[in-house]
Formats: sequence, structure tokens, C-alpha cells
Amino acid sequence: MTNERTQTLAMLAEARETLLITLRDLTDEQAGTRTTVSELTLGGLLRHLSMGERVLTRILMTADGSLPEGMFDMEQYQMPTDRTLDELRAEYLAAAKITDTAFATVDLDTMVLLPQTPYSPPEPQYWSARQILLHLFRETAQHAGHADIIRESLDGANTTEQLGAAKTDQPSGA
Repeated sequence: MTNERTQTLAMLAEARETLLITLRDLTDEQAGTRTTVSELTLGGLLRHLSMGERVLTRILMTADGSLPEGMFDMEQYQMPTDRTLDELRAEYLAAAKITDTAFATVDLDTMVLLPQTPYSPPEPQYWSARQILLHLFRETAQHAGHADIIRESLDGANTTEQLGAAKTDQPSGA
């Protein structure tokens, strides 16, 4: 029997894996290529989600309302020319591991003071650890969908088909 935490972390892991499958077999150049009217690129989405994992985990762990460094860094949405997709992927996986460790034991009902931002109400805002985890899941799933559209526009690859291929590539019993 699994509990709420285990199920939610498993769903987040699945959303992350879907994103990573979308990025499979890409060159660094492709990861930095814009394919729609949006400025988003696959490398930029991966970088943004890495930042999101780090920022939300820091908000959870400090719970003091301080603004995490880089939270409003607009470069997080771009594929850096001096970084590779493999480096960004490793950074994302490392950030995800830290997030999973943080959420593995925290009381999901713990209330966390959110940072004051230019678009938040003037009075202090609190979210439960559960809300932070669900927000991270929603953000990851939403951007995995964006990545699918960008990838399909790039080279016709379809994440759903790649998901099926990933499952059939695994040895039986895996």
C-alpha cells in the first residue's frame, strides 16, 4: 500500500522521466533551437525546471520567506551556449534528487512562508509542503507538454511514441 507522499513523488518522477524522454537523442544545437513563436527551447525548459526544483526545495527547507538566489533570473529559460545538454540533464537529475530527499520526510502539512515577490499580495503568504510539492509536479508536467510540442516541431519525434519505445527497450522484469 502506498501513501500520498509516495504516490505524489512517483507521479513527479514520471513527469520528469517524460520530459527526459522528450530530450532523448538530441544534439546540443537542437536543444537550443527555437521551433515555435515562443522563445522556449528544450534546453531552456530543462534549465528552468532545474532552477524550479532548486528554488522550491530551498523555499521548503528554509521556510523563512527569503527570496532564493536566481529565482527571477530570466536566463534560466535559455539554453546556454557554453553548456551541453548532457550537463543540463545531469544538473536536473541532481536537483531532482535533492528535492526527493527533502520531500521524503517532511510533514506535508507543514506551513511554509513564501518569498515576497513583485506579483504576490502584500500580506505574508503560506503554502503547505504538500502545495509546494504539487506545484512542482504541475510545473514539471506542464513544461513536459511544452517540450513535447517543441520536440515534435523540431524533428517530428513524438514523446508518446518514445514512451512506448522506452518501455519495450527495457528487459523483461525491469
